[in-house]
Amino acid sequence: MGSEKPFIRSEPRFGRLKDLEEISMANYKYKEITEKIIGSSMKVHSSLGNGFQEVIYQRALEIEMEETGLHFARELSMPIHYKGRQIGERRVDFFVEEKIMVEIKAIIQLENVHLAQAKNYLEAYNMQVGLLINFGSTSLQFKRLENPKFIIKSSPVNQ
Repeated sequence: MGSEKPFIRSEPRFGRLKDLEEISMANYKYKEITEKIIGSSMKVHSSLGNGFQEVIYQRALEIEMEETGLHFARELSMPIHYKGRQIGERRVDFFVEEKIMVEIKAIIQLENVHLAQAKNYLEAYNMQVGLLINFGSTSLQFKRLENPKFIIKSSPVNQ
């Protein structure tokens, strides 16, 4: 577990949109895009609250991100490779600006297993940055993840 700490960067939980200013001073990769995604998520959570199924939050977040001007694919099927061979595929909730994977949850509390799952997706897809967002708690929860094994290629999706 100690080796995971450098991998997972936690941003503070936010209850109000004005608190987004706190992370804007941080120097994160793709911070402008992640701020827009998190801000859109806060608007959705503020309006809907917790208690809905994940798909409801996905649809609402899709509307908010469209209004923000973000380009994204929803439920994009991405292949998973092992030793150069495709062994399966997984649908990512959102693939934003061809740079950021967004995984949505609607559970009471994020746990280490959810962080590990998001980390595995980043590595399997060879993506540098991801967000894990939970709409199921009374306050919106999110974690910003970075992939230390990221390899620069012509496409962020592993090949």
